[in-house]
Amino acid sequence: MNMKQSAMPVEPYVTAFRGRFLSLMRWDDLTVFWNTLRAQADDSWYIYHVGDEVPTVTTSKEQLLKFITEIDALLRAEHDEEYCAIVYADDHQQPTFIKIFDPHNLGVSCGFSENPPLPGWVMSKIAPINLNDALKPNNSRRSWWKRIFE
Repeated sequence: MNMKQSAMPVEPYVTAFRGRFLSLMRWDDLTVFWNTLRAQADDSWYIYHVGDEVPTVTTSKEQLLKFITEIDALLRAEHDEEYCAIVYADDHQQPTFIKIFDPHNLGVSCGFSENPPLPGWVMSKIAPINLNDALKPNNSRRSWWKRIFE
């Protein structure tokens, strides 16, 4: 008998979420990136505030432009560092997936971790799914946690 369990199919959104991302290290890099995104703005983006209801429709071009302006102001006001390094994109010139970390919940998002904190916001051209549900700890971790409090 084969004791190996077959792997569950991975949702395309989770695959993209776990893909390769490049940091926007400096504030000047972020400014250039936002300007690139503004120039390409259209109504094909989902904007997901992680922890809230998952959006089922894309934003309008106007909503996207407003979000870029507002999130930029929030990050600059609340991430009081000489560097940015809390916005990551799959591509700086033609992005399709962007992670924006909340300055008040960084944990080890700036370094390597097996379980980094979830971003505060995700912008994507792929319909999102609930990341809190999709990225739950594995069963062995839940069993360990449950044993402690039984």
